[in-house]
Amino acid sequence: MGTVELILIRHGESEGNVAASAAQAAGAETIDIDLRDADVPLSATGRRQAQALAPWLAGLAETQRPTSAWSSPYLRARQTAEAAKFGQPNALRVDERLRDRELGILDLLTAVGVQARYPAEAQRRQWLGKFYYRPPGGESWADVVLRVRSLLADLDRRDDGGRVALVCHDAVILLLRYVCEDLSEENLLALAASTAVLNGSITRLVRPSGRGLWQLASFNQVDHLEETGTPVTQHAGDTDALPH
Repeated sequence: MGTVELILIRHGESEGNVAASAAQAAGAETIDIDLRDADVPLSATGRRQAQALAPWLAGLAETQRPTSAWSSPYLRARQTAEAAKFGQPNALRVDERLRDRELGILDLLTAVGVQARYPAEAQRRQWLGKFYYRPPGGESWADVVLRVRSLLADLDRRDDGGRVALVCHDAVILLLRYVCEDLSEENLLALAASTAVLNGSITRLVRPSGRGLWQLASFNQVDHLEETGTPVTQHAGDTDALPH
């Protein structure tokens, strides 16, 4: 038997999300933030979204609460996990396999910036599609899948029969769905092109037997934000996902 439930939580809105959306709206080539991706904190709205997780968790029945909690090491995810107050005996485990996708030389560039500065890379990405394109010095989604598979194997060993909360990033949540539900590349990319994983949202995958494929119980839920009057924010990555 292995893990029976995954509770996937996207971090709250970050200062990087805000800066990236502003840059895209302005047609700028670069994102104006002077921090490593790992060090980008939550925005004021993101802190409110993270805090809204605490009463939601406290209101769960004992049989629905996570038995352990894992977080990406990136600051915005750790701040979200800490504000959620998973509490004892749920010691928060930080695992680098939950970190966001690394963008290499394209870090801090908008789509306009990539086209202007690295037109050959923009063309190569369109040809390969979002799943297999790896920017120089960075990762493809397929690369991230390898670490996701490794993490899931560890969860089954360490959290046998458990309900595990994972606080991470939008791409990681989509790729967890890809692996757990055995999605095709086409289905994954269609989902990525049509749906933004909302900040502070909750996605649940269940597998009562602890074996085999997972079933999607809920996706991208933000009821806990709406019920507390917390703003719901949407900061999607590049939705040009399919190869062409």
